[in-house]
Amino acid sequence: MAASVRRFRWVVLLATLAVLVVVNSAIWQKERHIAQGEVVYLELAPVDPRSLMQGDYMALNFALANRLQSELYQRAENLSASMNGDVVVRVDSARVAHFQRIDDGTPLEADERRLQFRLRHGQVQVATNAFFFQEGHAERYEAAYYGEFRVNKEGELLLTALYDDAFNRLGNLEN
Repeated sequence: MAASVRRFRWVVLLATLAVLVVVNSAIWQKERHIAQGEVVYLELAPVDPRSLMQGDYMALNFALANRLQSELYQRAENLSASMNGDVVVRVDSARVAHFQRIDDGTPLEADERRLQFRLRHGQVQVATNAFFFQEGHAERYEAAYYGEFRVNKEGELLLTALYDDAFNRLGNLEN
C-alpha cells in the first residue's frame, strides 16, 4: 500500500511538472514573439455597433479579412470548407498592411510580408476576433481604427494594442 501511494505521488508530481513546463514554454514563446516580432497595423473594419461593445471585450473585424474574403469568392474557392493559408500584404511607411494578393509562392518584395489567415464557416480571420479590456473601460476604445500586431517570420499575428486614426494608442488613460 505504501508503495502505491508513493508511486501515485510521483505520478502527480511528474504530471504537475509536465504541465508547468508546457505552460511556461507557451508563455515564453508568446513573450519572444512580442519582443522580436515586427510591428504591423491592420485597419479595423466596421462591426455591427449593437454588438461592438459587450462586457469587457470588443468584437473585431479587419479590412484585410474582408478584402481577402472577397478575393476568395471571386476565385470561386469553397468558402464552406476550412482552410489555412497566407496572404501577402504591402507595408507602407506608417507600417499599415495593405492587401496585395493571396500567397502564390512568388518571392516577396522588400515592403511585402506574408500573414497567416484561416477560413472557417465561410468567414476569413487574419487575427483574433476580439480585444479584451478591463470592465467599464469600453469608452476608451470606441475610437479604435487600427490594431497593432507583432508578426513573426511565420506570419503569425499577435494583437498588442488598439490605435485611433491618428495612431494614438488607446487605453492609456488614467482612471
